Amino acid sequence: MAFDLILRNGIVIDGTKKRRYPADIGILKGRIESIGSLVDADSECTIDVTGHVVAPGFIDMHSHSDRSLLDDPGAESKIHQGVTTEVVGNCSFSPYPAKQGSQRAMRAHSTGVVWDWTDLDGWANRLETNGISLNAAPQVGHSAIRVMAGVTENRPPNPDELREMQRLTAESVEQGAFSLTTGLTLPPSSYATTDELVALMKAVAPYENVFYASHARAWSGNHIKAVEECVDIGRQAGVPTQYSHMAIIDPRAYGEAPKMVEAIDRARFEGLDATYDMYPYTAAGTHLQQLTPEWLQEGSVDKMLKRLRHSSTRKRAVEDTAKGYFKGLPLEWDKLVIAFVNTEANQYAIGKSIAEIASARNMSGEETMLALIDEEDNNVGVVIHNRKEIDVRFFLSHPQAMIGSDGNAISPTGVYGRERPHPRFYGTYPRILGRYVREKPSILTLEEAVYKMSGFPAERMRFKNRGTIAKGHIADIVIFDPNTVIDRATFKDPHQYPTGIPYVLVNGELVVSKGKHTGARPGKVLRRGV
Repeated sequence: MAFDLILRNGIVIDGTKKRRYPADIGILKGRIESIGSLVDADSECTIDVTGHVVAPGFIDMHSHSDRSLLDDPGAESKIHQGVTTEVVGNCSFSPYPAKQGSQRAMRAHSTGVVWDWTDLDGWANRLETNGISLNAAPQVGHSAIRVMAGVTENRPPNPDELREMQRLTAESVEQGAFSLTTGLTLPPSSYATTDELVALMKAVAPYENVFYASHARAWSGNHIKAVEECVDIGRQAGVPTQYSHMAIIDPRAYGEAPKMVEAIDRARFEGLDATYDMYPYTAAGTHLQQLTPEWLQEGSVDKMLKRLRHSSTRKRAVEDTAKGYFKGLPLEWDKLVIAFVNTEANQYAIGKSIAEIASARNMSGEETMLALIDEEDNNVGVVIHNRKEIDVRFFLSHPQAMIGSDGNAISPTGVYGRERPHPRFYGTYPRILGRYVREKPSILTLEEAVYKMSGFPAERMRFKNRGTIAKGHIADIVIFDPNTVIDRATFKDPHQYPTGIPYVLVNGELVVSKGKHTGARPGKVLRRGV
């Protein structure tokens, strides 16, 4: 039999947690056609992968690449990690549904990209028309739903608005969204009650394989109740739940990781399908305005900026910001480092802490933070060092953990190249393989790690033919050297590709070959139920 491509002499780790085994893999028409000894088989291309692991392409369970793939369709920061599918639309933000010409903040970085859609179908068609180097699996964001229904204030929707929100959620699910996501520390999603979210999930619960994914209410003192609310929404609506980027960011609760996952374990004991994702770093990344008081963000970006530019509300904002973020978490200015700004005047701030900038400006941290948001028209990002390694290691080792980078697919030479993003954009997956599997003390076997990065996310997404190495499955494949694979991205120099990942295939086509991007764009938008 003739194949399009044969991978010879590989060590197969199939994404199911089964033990590794040696085999050749034959690929034909984008699928895995044969696994075993293919000594006598012919192929158009043969790659000797002796000493390398052949694994399913990694599925990034928590990504924000729904916009960045329009700007950087080569997805370099992710494809070089071995990621072949990005699960997008997280934390309540999705570029659909949308009114024509809306989503100002999401368009901020786009250069020459035509924003011509109003729904998931239109966004998916735009992505596939442009071409992308990996797959994208869409979810629909709760904030996008609220904005479209006109509920941007801190209030519950009235009955007519709730029906419209249910209709919009169902429309996106019908067009292929896998879940509804929330951002319950981020307005306007944070204004929702539990009952509102249950009502939305009940509206889509009859659709096959829909689940609820939540950036939960990680408020001061609320870290355990946040998990319990996520699980309770799934219980009441009768759907599986996914807790997003599990972490402890409250200094008073460091070391309480076992208590946080108890709600997940109890739910599973009761028969509810509850899982979570996380990333292997002790810092987060966000937009700076998300750390400001909720009332300041209410309504729209323009309304927030108008409040900042009025002396009385600016004074109130300074006073309330001094009380902490997320209803009382301490703002440690030396641990907040600027990741991106828009204006030339403030380019100097990238890589500097707010403490350093405040000192140079002879201002308080609160005044500096709000001044930057004002000067940058809200387009300012920050890396915040706010968690402990002991908790990261516990969350990563737990059986219900899968991996999501919370980062974007970008290019070091693209429109995001001048920024200093969180290194998770470039390093999440090789970091786990190197630092948490190979280096001592190891907390995962290689089989367990690959499962958390491929087979387990595929189970959550209910992919029928991706996420594992099996005959007939789509050939989304990563090939890495288990002895050398490691992340190179750092907080000071994040735009660095990892080492030890020479080949990546998407839908059977080589996108990374001998460590170089081939320029191929075989990616697809994967839709629920298809």
